[in-house]
Amino acid sequence: MKKRLLIVYGGNVGGRTERLRAAATEGALQASAQLDTEIDIRALRALDAGPDDLLWAEGLLLGTPEHFGYMSGALKDFFDRTFYPCENRTTGLPWGLFISAGNDGLGTRNGVDRIVAGYRWRSIAEPVIVVGEPDSAALARCRELGATLAAGLAAGVF
Repeated sequence: MKKRLLIVYGGNVGGRTERLRAAATEGALQASAQLDTEIDIRALRALDAGPDDLLWAEGLLLGTPEHFGYMSGALKDFFDRTFYPCENRTTGLPWGLFISAGNDGLGTRNGVDRIVAGYRWRSIAEPVIVVGEPDSAALARCRELGATLAAGLAAGVF
């Protein structure tokens, strides 16, 4: 049975967050291939994702740049547009987070955590917070995050 992973991310086209998203997607696809499980991945910019996408998902990765110590306006907009239409319909959804930070990413993490608590989703890993330009180690951590979620979905753990 095909598993469904949604990746919603903010940031600029070709920017740091998009590079982190690409690494997370790559990790999910690699895990899917190794486990011989098909995974359908929708990687959508936050302004393009909506309630139907969220209700479709069996797992979710969120990505955002740090803007003024908070998440991107695009990710906040995604939350604003999906919360009430999806309220009590995505409880327990396994999710992970990656942040492209210019500072320490903690305000961004706290903001996302506060909102996600209202959805009652289940975190699958510590957020990946990358300060500055993503290096090979940061990209590897994002690949691992994507692989963890995909492997958990494939194994029925999440």
